[in-house]
Amino acid sequence: MKGGGPPYAIPPGKRRWNFLVIAVLCLVFLSMLVPLIFLLGLHNGFHPSPGYVTEKQTSFTKMVHVYDQPEATISRNKSKDFQKNIIKEAENKTTIGPPLPVAMPKEHPKENSNKVHSKGAAAEKVKDTEESVKLCELKYGSYCLWRQQNREKVNDFIVRKMKDLLYVARAYYPSIAKLPTQDKLSLEMKQNIQDFERVLSETTVDKDLPSMIENKLGKMEAVIAKAKACPVECGNVDKKFRQLVDLTEDEANFHAKQSAFLYQLAVQTIPKSLHCLSMRLTVEYFRSSPLDEEQSLAEKYLNPDLHHYIIFSKNVLASSAVVNSTVLHAKESETQVFHVLTDRENYFAMKLWFSLNKYKEATVQVLNIEDPNLDDVKGTPTQLLLPEEYRIFLHKVDKSSTIKRTEYLSVFTHSHYLLPKIFHSLKKVVVLDDDIIVQRDLSDLWRINLGGKVNGAVQVCSVRLVELKNFLGGKISDEKSCAWMSGLNIIDLDRWRERDLSGKFQGLLQEHLSTEEGLSLRASLLTFQDEIYGLDYKWVLSGLGHEYGLDTKVVKNAGVLHFNGNMKPWLDMGIRDYKEFWSKYLNKENQLLRDCNVN
Repeated sequence: MKGGGPPYAIPPGKRRWNFLVIAVLCLVFLSMLVPLIFLLGLHNGFHPSPGYVTEKQTSFTKMVHVYDQPEATISRNKSKDFQKNIIKEAENKTTIGPPLPVAMPKEHPKENSNKVHSKGAAAEKVKDTEESVKLCELKYGSYCLWRQQNREKVNDFIVRKMKDLLYVARAYYPSIAKLPTQDKLSLEMKQNIQDFERVLSETTVDKDLPSMIENKLGKMEAVIAKAKACPVECGNVDKKFRQLVDLTEDEANFHAKQSAFLYQLAVQTIPKSLHCLSMRLTVEYFRSSPLDEEQSLAEKYLNPDLHHYIIFSKNVLASSAVVNSTVLHAKESETQVFHVLTDRENYFAMKLWFSLNKYKEATVQVLNIEDPNLDDVKGTPTQLLLPEEYRIFLHKVDKSSTIKRTEYLSVFTHSHYLLPKIFHSLKKVVVLDDDIIVQRDLSDLWRINLGGKVNGAVQVCSVRLVELKNFLGGKISDEKSCAWMSGLNIIDLDRWRERDLSGKFQGLLQEHLSTEEGLSLRASLLTFQDEIYGLDYKWVLSGLGHEYGLDTKVVKNAGVLHFNGNMKPWLDMGIRDYKEFWSKYLNKENQLLRDCNVN
C-alpha cells in the first residue's frame, strides 16, 4: 500500500474520539467520588504533628459497652488510634466547652403566675448544659474539664461583629448577583466580602485589626441594608443561610475534634525539658563512667528484713520525686531500699541520676526490666509497661440514660506480674506508681496484717465488680467486692507465689485475647478478686491529675497524693493548684535541671 501506514494504525480522528470518551468517564467517576467523600465525612480528617509520645498516660477513648444494671462504659487511655476514632464520630454533635451561663428570670410582682414556669425552664437549661458537659467528657475525656478551667477571655467583639456581617452578606450575595439591574450593588458587595475575608484571615482579636476598620464596618452595613431593600426571593436567601449554617457547624465540629486531639497529644508527649534531661544524663553516663556500687550493696538489695519499695518508671524526675518525698518523711531512712525498674532507653540516665543524688541513708537500685540477662525471669516483655488508666462511666439503662458518675481506675499491667520472679528473695514489698507524692512516714505499712490477702490497696467501692459483670464475663464471686487502685500497694510476695497469681493473670489474658478493649483491667480485676485487703482511705488521695476543685487542706493532710489522670504535675497541662505539692521535692539548684530549663 503506497504511502499508507501500518494496517493497525488508528486514524487521528478516532484517537481524538477515544480521548474524549476517557475524559468523560473520568469526570463521571470524580462526580461520584466527591459526594461520597463528603457523605462519609472523610473531608473532616486532619493529620497530627509528629511528637515524642510516651506509652504511659494515654487518653484515647476505647469504648467497651457493658449492658447491665447499671450500664458501664469503660474507656482505656490509649493515644495511637485517637484521631481515627474521633473522626468516625462526626454524627455525634456534642457540645464542647464549659457550661454556658444561664440567665435566671427576674421576679416581677405582676408575674408571679409565671414564676414556677420560669424557674422550671431555667432548671431545664442547667440540666441540659450539665448533660452536654458529661457527654463531652464521655467523648473526649479530661479535655473538656481542662478547657472549662483554662478558657481565656478574648477581646474579639469587633471581630465577631465582622463575622456576623460577612455571614449575612454571603447569604444575600447570590440573590443580588442574579438581578440584572443591581450590577453596581453586586460588585460593591463582592468587594466588601473579599475585604472582610482578607482581614479575618489575618486576625482573630480586636487589637490586631487595621486602623480603618470602622469605615469598613460602615460600608458593609450600608451594603447589607441596600441588599435587604431589594426584591429578592426569600427562598433563595433562606437556602443560602441553611447552607452556611451547615458549613459553620461542620467547621466547629472539626475544630473541636482537632483541639481534643492536640490536647491528647500534649498530655502524652514528653516535655522538651525532660527529654533534654534524659539525653544529657545518658551522654554524661558514658562520658564519666561512674563507679558501680552494685556489689557492695547487693546484700541490702536481697535482705528481706528491710523495707523494699518498687517503682516502675520511665521518667527520671517523677521517680526522683517519689523517692525524695518518701525518704524526707521517713523516721528511719536507712531501712529503706528503692528498686526503680525502667526500660533500656532510660536505664543509663536513671543510673547516673541516682548515683549523683543521695537520699539521706536510703539505698536506690536501678534495674533494666528489658535486660535479657535478668536473673530467674522468663518471658520478660520486650518493653516496660506502666500502670494503665481507665475511665468508667456508670449510668442507668433507661430512656434518658443519664450518666450518674465518672470514676478513674489505674491497675497493674504485665510488668507487675514479674515481681515474684525478679525479687525472688523478698517476702513483702510496697509498689509505688511514679505519679505519687508521699507526705507521711510509710513505715506503718509494714506493720499492717493483710489477713491472708495478697494485695493491700485502696478500694474504689463506688465501682463494684457486679456493675462490671458483663465486662468481666460474669465471673463475680462476691457481689459486694469493689474495684481497687494501683498507686500505693502492699504486696505479699510469698502468698502471690503460693497462689500463682502471675499464671492466673496470663491465663485470663489468653482467654480474653479476642477482645482487646480493657484487657489489662479485666485480667487484673479477676486475678485479684478476693485477694484485696482494703487500706484506710486516709492513706491515699487520688484524682489530682483530673479533678479540679479539691480542698487544699484535704490535699495537705493526705498521706499520699496520687496524680492519676492525664494532667500530670510535670506537664504544662497539669492542674496548677496541685503542682506545688510535686515540684517542692525537686532540687531546683541542680545544674542539669537549670541547663534543660526544667520548671
